[in-house]
Amino acid sequence: MQIKHPKLVLTRIPDSWAWMRSDLLARLLPFAVAYAAAYKLSSGASWLGLSPGNLGIQLVFAAIASPVMFVAAAAVQAWLTRRRGVLNVPDRARDAWFEASFYVVNGPVEEAFFRGLMQGGLTVFWSAPVGFLIATAVYVLYHRLGRWTWPDTAATALVGVPLGLAYWLLPGPASLLGVSIAHIAVTSGFLGPGPYLLKKLNLF
Repeated sequence: MQIKHPKLVLTRIPDSWAWMRSDLLARLLPFAVAYAAAYKLSSGASWLGLSPGNLGIQLVFAAIASPVMFVAAAAVQAWLTRRRGVLNVPDRARDAWFEASFYVVNGPVEEAFFRGLMQGGLTVFWSAPVGFLIATAVYVLYHRLGRWTWPDTAATALVGVPLGLAYWLLPGPASLLGVSIAHIAVTSGFLGPGPYLLKKLNLF
């Protein structure tokens, strides 16, 4: 039976900063250090994606994927929330923007680790399909470490699959540019700004 009126837990900047602070130290910093070490040890290998690639294609991909994935992520969050029965929602626009600023950091760092380091490295040592499959599976499953529910964890495949394919298949040298921009958009649709917009539109 569906829950028509889920509980919305309103959050403000101090609430968000409380989890962001630990997240930066426990998760994003180690990801960044691992990527930087790989970049240094490999003398800036191209498979790590630290280049603009084919800039035009990267920007076109980002321009198309970002709004589509934002809307899709917000829609999936609305669907999951009606079944979960509860959702954290920024109280005000400034609270939503504060969360979005964190995702501007989170997106590129996660892409560097999972797409650049993991998928790119596995592609070199095995093959592109193996790199895509393993990196995507690890990306999805690692969200369980943050105590996400299984449905929420499974929903991250909607990020991992298309962005993993884009990193593999977009023409030109491997680049984190397009996938990082799209990652910021999709995370902002699923958390923070997306739920805030859903609340403002009275969709809960």
